[in-house]
Parts: sequence; structure tokens; C-alpha cells
Amino acid sequence: METLLGGLFGGLLRLAPEALKFFTQKDEQKHELAMLEAEMRFAQVKGEIAMRQTEAQMQISELTAMTEAIREQSATAQAAGKVVSAVSALVRPIITYVFVALYVAVKVAGYSVAVSQGGDWKELLVTSWTADDMSTMTMLLTFWFTGRVWERTKQ
Repeated sequence: METLLGGLFGGLLRLAPEALKFFTQKDEQKHELAMLEAEMRFAQVKGEIAMRQTEAQMQISELTAMTEAIREQSATAQAAGKVVSAVSALVRPIITYVFVALYVAVKVAGYSVAVSQGGDWKELLVTSWTADDMSTMTMLLTFWFTGRVWERTKQ
């Protein structure tokens, strides 16, 4: 019996290092998997940072190009004289006034047609002002008030 037990325990003790090796290898694989996942997250963050840097570079390039264009326009207008400079300064306001006049004309014409076909004037006023109208008005107000103030304080 002792021989049998000795052989059995000897075999078990012989298998113990193999079992420990199996569990150690399993832990190593978990660690490697965790490291790969961490590397993937790092690569993703690194890619996002590179993308944001590229976008920032593009915005800087666009602003630089616009600044150069405005400087060139200013230099050209000054070299051409006061009359050309004054006309150049009036281009944006005139275009804005023309756009607003056309916009109002279209709205009035649509309102007139709807009233002539029997529409209720109160309901027409409420329904004729859309989200597009609001965004157009916001764009104009932002350009003429907020944008101009920001440009002056930036210099």
C-alpha cells in the first residue's frame, strides 16, 4: 500500500509543476491581452490627438490665408485711392442691404398671396417665420454686431 501511495503522490507531485505552469501561462496571457488592449486605446487616443492637431493646423492655415487676403485687399484699395477705398468699404453693407430688401420682398409677396387666397393674417405671420429665417437673421446679426466687435477687440 505504501508503494502504491508513494507512486500516486510521486505522480501527483510530478504533475504539480505542470499545473502551476498552466496557471502561470494563463495569467501571462491575460496580462498580454490587457497590454494589447491598453496599446489599442493608446493608439486610438494618439490618432485622435493627431486628427485634432491636423484640424487645428488647417484652421490656422485658413485664418492665415484670410488675413493675407484682407491685407492684400486693403493695400490694393489704399493704393487705388480714396474713392476706390470708399467703394470697397461699402461692398459688404450694400450687399447686406440688397439681400435684406430682397428677403423682405419675398416674405411680403408670399404673405400677400396667402392673404389674397383667404389666409388668416395672424396665422400667416406665425407660420411664415421658420427656423431658416431665424438662422438667417442670426447670421446677419452675428456678422454685423458680434463679429465686428470681436475683430476690433482682437486688433
